[in-house]
Amino acid sequence: MMLGLCLLSFVIGYLLGAIPFGLILTKLAGLGDVRQIGSGNIGATNVLRTGNKGLAALTLLLDLLKGTVAVLIGGMAGPYGALAAGLGAFLGHLFPVWLGFRGGKGVATYIGVALGLYWPAAVGFCLVWLLVAVLTRYSSLAALAASAATVLGLAVAGQGPVAILFGLMTVLLYLRHEENIGRLRRGEESRIGGSKQDA
Repeated sequence: MMLGLCLLSFVIGYLLGAIPFGLILTKLAGLGDVRQIGSGNIGATNVLRTGNKGLAALTLLLDLLKGTVAVLIGGMAGPYGALAAGLGAFLGHLFPVWLGFRGGKGVATYIGVALGLYWPAAVGFCLVWLLVAVLTRYSSLAALAASAATVLGLAVAGQGPVAILFGLMTVLLYLRHEENIGRLRRGEESRIGGSKQDA
């Protein structure tokens, strides 16, 4: 019974996470297919390259909220249902079935899942992101540092199952940022406001 509920929660979470808000919003706004510009990503950073800051902010908010809503729905099946739904939402954003499994990099949805499961982790992520971003002006580096700090913070706070989930999600987030990491190592990653960067 519990396994079935967790599986259902995961599927619901995946379907929510797979909603490509960046693509939908840019098309509705008459800005074309966001995958055809910049990095080809469907996330808020690439939506910003359309020049529409409001649309980028809305994309960020919706990508975040789909993670939170998934957790809240999954939570009706208990704590493990919430964890399963959170993982589903994150995987759905990274690998949406509707887009040939080519989605975003997951930062906003990562924060949304954290907000739903253990809100101090979401606050901590944002604080670390802001600190690193201000000091380095690298959005991608800020996201990488904040995600690693989130896992550590959850472990220290005694949030064992949540820490394990975010450990897995952080590994996936790092894999999705493989190109960014390569550019950072080569000193080629553009800083916040540049044209190449994509967190």
